[in-house]
Amino acid sequence: MSIPTSACDAATAAPSCSGSARSATSGTPSSRSGSRRPRRAKTTPVEAPVGRVRRVVLTGGVATGKSYVLEQFAALGVPTADADQLAHTTYAPNGPAWRAVRERFGPGIFDERGLVDRRALGSLVFADETARSALNAIVHPHVRIAITTWFANLDPDPTVPFGIVAIPLFYETPRTEVYHRVIVTACRDEAQLARVMARGLSEHEATQRIAAQLSTTEKVQKADYAIWTDDTHAETARRVSEIFRTLGKELADPQETGDS
Repeated sequence: MSIPTSACDAATAAPSCSGSARSATSGTPSSRSGSRRPRRAKTTPVEAPVGRVRRVVLTGGVATGKSYVLEQFAALGVPTADADQLAHTTYAPNGPAWRAVRERFGPGIFDERGLVDRRALGSLVFADETARSALNAIVHPHVRIAITTWFANLDPDPTVPFGIVAIPLFYETPRTEVYHRVIVTACRDEAQLARVMARGLSEHEATQRIAAQLSTTEKVQKADYAIWTDDTHAETARRVSEIFRTLGKELADPQETGDS
């Protein structure tokens, strides 16, 4: 979950993102157009048992196409959730984090209706790492509970093999939850900067938001799949469909998910 990303997103919608993904076939790690056998996601076992539905994370830097890719998976019938949207509900009026956010950051980031001005909040936390850490410490626990509940609610439906949750700061924040696969969205650095600036931010503000997250190169190296969003929507849809089919096969195999 990424509060800073949400603050950035609150300005204006980013340009549509599209692109290609690493193939779901076997092979060795290579360049953007290469393919490899997906690795097990590097996660730490959670104490509570994981339910039947397999857990997949979609992550990636700001303005790299997460929303578009998540929409494509949803169009294929995959249950999807967005940690940023869940975060927004935690600090909405009467939300579990609203009071703590107000006490920590003051009334200046709230409007007359008691709603958080995410643009103002984003400007504040991106300029101050201590403030950003404080905000994440307030909100993240509530979002994790919401995500766990969301996956648990999918379990009773035998037609659902896996769900996908978008967590922008998946690699930047410590966690103990089990996730069976990780997909990362990525694009060229210059494209990412242009997309963030298209949301109404200055080059300095855009650079701050990008620098606050792990680099694209590092995320691609850690993930099981990478979807590069520099090409056409049709190419994105094709790659998402390819990964969708592969996930359906792999996550049905207990040996692939470590449940055997």
